[in-house]
Amino acid sequence: MENVFHTINPIYDRNSKILILGSFPSIKSREQNFYYSHPKNQFWSILSDVFNEEIVDKRQFLINHNIAMWDVIKSCSIEKSKDSSIKDVVVNDILSIVNASDIKYIFTTGKKAYQLYNKYLYDKVLISAIYLPSTSPLYACLSYKDKLKEYLIIKEILDKN
Repeated sequence: MENVFHTINPIYDRNSKILILGSFPSIKSREQNFYYSHPKNQFWSILSDVFNEEIVDKRQFLINHNIAMWDVIKSCSIEKSKDSSIKDVVVNDILSIVNASDIKYIFTTGKKAYQLYNKYLYDKVLISAIYLPSTSPLYACLSYKDKLKEYLIIKEILDKN
């Protein structure tokens, strides 16, 4: 188990309306310096299907759809990419991007991100998190189709706002 620091910058601009928070980047994401970079992670294909749009430039896609992205954790001790092993948590300053944007909704991808957000950040940010299932290949409890159904709420909320 090693202490690791988050090195991927948050993605947002002043027009961002929702924030998607993961727990902490996987080894593959840290190597690629971008979110959900493991080739078997379903995050980007699910978002592509939610918006019925091919994603060419991931960062631009998020900005175009008023989606901000970051992770709850700034640094932690972690074994490989296992959320279940996370200890010694230091959280990111989520409030800084909420205050610099139009974020009204926060989604967490996976149980760990949801738990950590509620434990460390909710009292500062005061926006209730909406839980979304993990898109990790290790989270096989739900099928792709079932995960996609859960993620459709992102488009529904953006369409209303």
